[in-house]
Amino acid sequence: MIICQQRTSIKKLKCASIDGFDAISVEVESTFTKGLPAFSIVGLGNSAIQESKDRIKSALLFNEFKFPPKKITINLSPSEIAKTGSQFDAPIALLIALQEQRVDFEDFYMFGELGLDGSFKDTKSIFVLALSLSRNKLIKNVLVPINSAQKLSIIPNINIYAVNNLNEAISFFQSNNKEQSRVKNTGFEFDFLEIHNKKYYFTKTFEFDFIDVKGQDVAKRAALISVCGSHNIIFEGNPGSGKSMISKRMRYILHPMSIDEILDKIKLDSIELKEPNFTPTRNFVSPHHTASKASIIGGTKIGEIGLSDGGLLFFDELPHFQKGIIEALREPLEDNIVAISRVNAKKLYNTKFLFVAAMNPCPCGNLLSTKKDCRCSLLDIQRYKSRLSEPFLDRIDLYVAMSEVAKTDKPSMNSKQMFDIVLRVFTTQLSRGQSELNGKLIDKDIEKHCHLDNIAQGIMDKAIENFNLTYRSIKKVQKVARTIADIEGKKDIDNSCLLEALSYRRR
Repeated sequence: MIICQQRTSIKKLKCASIDGFDAISVEVESTFTKGLPAFSIVGLGNSAIQESKDRIKSALLFNEFKFPPKKITINLSPSEIAKTGSQFDAPIALLIALQEQRVDFEDFYMFGELGLDGSFKDTKSIFVLALSLSRNKLIKNVLVPINSAQKLSIIPNINIYAVNNLNEAISFFQSNNKEQSRVKNTGFEFDFLEIHNKKYYFTKTFEFDFIDVKGQDVAKRAALISVCGSHNIIFEGNPGSGKSMISKRMRYILHPMSIDEILDKIKLDSIELKEPNFTPTRNFVSPHHTASKASIIGGTKIGEIGLSDGGLLFFDELPHFQKGIIEALREPLEDNIVAISRVNAKKLYNTKFLFVAAMNPCPCGNLLSTKKDCRCSLLDIQRYKSRLSEPFLDRIDLYVAMSEVAKTDKPSMNSKQMFDIVLRVFTTQLSRGQSELNGKLIDKDIEKHCHLDNIAQGIMDKAIENFNLTYRSIKKVQKVARTIADIEGKKDIDNSCLLEALSYRRR
């Protein structure tokens, strides 16, 4: 029963809302003032927040609370920023229920959608909000629905408390003993490597295995190099040669994930309203070539390249994508970031993904075939090739021409064998003091870690002159050669490593 008092008091409880890719802290304020009975929510709340008034009324009345004959005002501060989501239901209802009681909300955040009977429900945005606030060190204690607690329990450095319904939430804040509602942080129970006192988790589960790929030893070798060093790669070959088959299997041998990377992956799943995947398997994003530029690069929402951060971005039928999309990839591939300009702000999204693409050699696909005739004119082939500009191709580390399928082709290495090499090379690179894999090294780190011996340096000098290599191409060849040397267990880059790296440059 809510008892009215004459004086007006303001109570505050913290919640949050999604703003682009991150969470913004929102202070929920409530007052009861004299006037005609009314219930209003101000502070740029969207339709889901405005509709919460009916859910809150039903929940309070169902649990025998009575609204006082006053005007109830809820303010979501800061008021100039738009807020979204039904996670505001629970804090608003709690503030109304406890408005006239002396309760200390301390530094608690509270999230939860409200059922008509007062039950607390999970939403897919709760994990994103809690994780983002934790990363920015804005949250210490949080009260959430029971169904949300298990997911949040893997987030380090926050105290998680869980309740089932509105009555339990009221009792929680009225009680001096809150530990009985606390949920233990669980962490991860996967295999891991520990390098410089930091854990990197992995799982040896291969939904698609490289043992299914017969022949194509050069392409599989290039795929292994690509994964070991996070080098961008394009497969070119006739239809049915195994380009997509290899690309889809690369996901399962990607390098291990730190706790932060796993949490970021779950955060991306939650933003897309997907059921979060808590395994240390990196995301695989494969947009269709008919997708719009806004859906791939980003606009009002995060695009596919932002969602592939930390994972693998696969473009099948690469030349069939809009030319504007292909050119827009140049910045994310170079700087590992994409900037989306809006009316009042510019949003930055991380794009540190492994880029993999597949393409035919010509529109009909038979240009490189020795068994089928190509039906394309020289003009058709030129137009097809010209969709990929030199500045874009200069950002590709490995360019592989696939061989034709033959009846004598046999399987070679399986995914487990390849992943064991990835683990070994990953350990080598990080133990060397690198903060990034070879393919993502910046210039000063290339000079430090990608040292050529005297013979290899001579070969590089000739290659620069004969192949007209750009500055960017030179650095990419060095980084690929460094990865090949790591695979072979060599301290420095010798001539064989450099020659193999040069063989993957596009002619």
